[in-house]
Amino acid sequence: MKKQKTKEKIMSDKTFYITTPIYYPSGNLHIGHTYTTVAADTITRFKKLKGYDAYLLTGTDEHGQKIQKAAAAAGVSPKEYVDGVVAGIKNLWDTMNINYDQFIRTTDPEHEKTIQRIFKKLYDQGDIYKSNYEGMYCTPCESFWTESQLVDGKCPDCGRPVEKASEEAYFFKMSKYADDLLKHIEENPDFIQPESRKNEMINNFIKPGLQDLCVSRTSFSWGVPVDFDPGHVVYVWIDALPNYISALGYLNDKPDLMNRYWPADVHLVGKDIIRFHTIYWPIILMALKLPLPKKVYGHGWILLKGGKMSKSVGNVVDPVTLVDKYGVDALRYHVLREMNYGSDGVYNEDLLVSHINSDLANDLGNLLSRTLAMTEKYFDGIIPAEREKGEFDDSLIELAKKTPEVVSEYMDKLDFSRALEEIWKLISRSNKYIDETQPWVLGKDPEKKGRLAQVMYNLTECLRIVTVLISSAMPQTAEKMAVQLNCPSDCLTWESIQKFGGFPEGIVVKRSEALFPRIELNKKEEATKENKKTENKKEAKEDSEALPEGLITIDDFARVQLRVAEIVACEPHPDADRLLVLQLMVGSEKRQVVSGIAKYYKPEELVGKTVILVANLKPVNLRGIESNGMILAATKGKKLSLVTVDGIPSGGKVS
Repeated sequence: MKKQKTKEKIMSDKTFYITTPIYYPSGNLHIGHTYTTVAADTITRFKKLKGYDAYLLTGTDEHGQKIQKAAAAAGVSPKEYVDGVVAGIKNLWDTMNINYDQFIRTTDPEHEKTIQRIFKKLYDQGDIYKSNYEGMYCTPCESFWTESQLVDGKCPDCGRPVEKASEEAYFFKMSKYADDLLKHIEENPDFIQPESRKNEMINNFIKPGLQDLCVSRTSFSWGVPVDFDPGHVVYVWIDALPNYISALGYLNDKPDLMNRYWPADVHLVGKDIIRFHTIYWPIILMALKLPLPKKVYGHGWILLKGGKMSKSVGNVVDPVTLVDKYGVDALRYHVLREMNYGSDGVYNEDLLVSHINSDLANDLGNLLSRTLAMTEKYFDGIIPAEREKGEFDDSLIELAKKTPEVVSEYMDKLDFSRALEEIWKLISRSNKYIDETQPWVLGKDPEKKGRLAQVMYNLTECLRIVTVLISSAMPQTAEKMAVQLNCPSDCLTWESIQKFGGFPEGIVVKRSEALFPRIELNKKEEATKENKKTENKKEAKEDSEALPEGLITIDDFARVQLRVAEIVACEPHPDADRLLVLQLMVGSEKRQVVSGIAKYYKPEELVGKTVILVANLKPVNLRGIESNGMILAATKGKKLSLVTVDGIPSGGKVS
């Protein structure tokens, strides 16, 4: 078990158990895995902040043919091979400041004991039987496929060659529990989230009929042995999925935590493995007569231009490199902010730099620096108790009061992007408050000292609230802010920010180095940005001459910024059947657009299309998801077709 980095574990009647997938140690993990684990760590920290006895489980899935072959190629035993990779994964989580409560490995003796006992229990009650398996097998993905599932004769997931496999194997009777599973899903609407994933599981897998599941192999030996039938090893899902209960001591010699933490509150997984967690795993639990997890949340992928990031394909982004370059909290903030609820995100280093310079350095960093600098300049670091209220106070205070509740609602939904957005609304409002009240003007008038003191207090109090609110997502930054604010620990609790005015009297603030130094762009990039500003100003000029009704000038048209955009991802809107959520690349910029075209296009039909985007529309919120722009389409009667462009690269201007 990992040593706790924070205070002694809270023991509370309110418990919260969350798990990440157990990652396959075939190589170094990438930024997609990092998102999942950072998200799980963030919600765990948040629950602990709110007084929960929260428990975070992560780990590694270490058996299988792929590992055995990789170890043989490296000239080491499979255990030696995975030991080296697992050490790197643990170092990554240390680097990302992941405060997990337990790291489980499927090679742990206690886990193997659990798996053998589960396998025997299911066999004895007739849920597992022996037969022969024949099918197409993808070694990199460790997946069996039927001929009809192959794409051009290759694995539909990774595109690599498959090979025919035939061997004696044990099978698990999935269909026996299909009706019970469907009933559970229908009676528990939050069990599978987001909603679009639930519909996919029901319509694409459960209702068409479940195939019995192959649960043992004889063609390789690196796995948990089936102790009553030598030569068989437990295959993948009955080995991997029960880690969530073997970690809690189920059917093994570890401390029994099942009564305290099971059922899990959230299994947090990528959408590519949600089927195994919402069909295979619940059915295994039903067969074991155990409660099902309360929620399985399948988040989207972090995409590169051209498709999904994958270790098998080799197109991965190394989070360690990004941390070395930009810092831990900058990367944590970026991945959480970019992944909208239920949708795919697109990785682009320009976006990361933009977040650092805009959100972190300009908004948050400058707010802290300006506030503390003025407090030191005008009051020697101590805000006087005699203060005078004035204009603009109420709107700032009202926002500061309601922000914790709104953030909590989004955090409980696992909508980290919206939670951070709400925090940044308070940060932006605080910066605007500085411009409105102009402390530098108040500081010149001795009679305005009381008013100046109130302004500085309100800003400092907002910073205290922000410190608490970001502590789950950006723990190191929150610690740095707390030091500069010189806040005692009892002023940094969840309870303390439920009211405005908790910053103590007589505290001496201690301004230090900038939270986030700006990332300097090279001169060419700066020149490009300045040219763009000049062009936008020119396009904004309006013709003052009167025109006949319905006509516009060329300058009017020029104000509409039309850009070529490539659709890199598309998913159904989780809360609206007629809407699709599109992820677009406009040059190096990522845009999300919500479009009412679900009646005319399936999501998979849109990926790769080059469309025309109205790029300077005011953002709007459509059924809970922000839309930044509009794509052009032509209609006639009941027919609709998107306006597409061939041969023009993404980002091109339409004129």
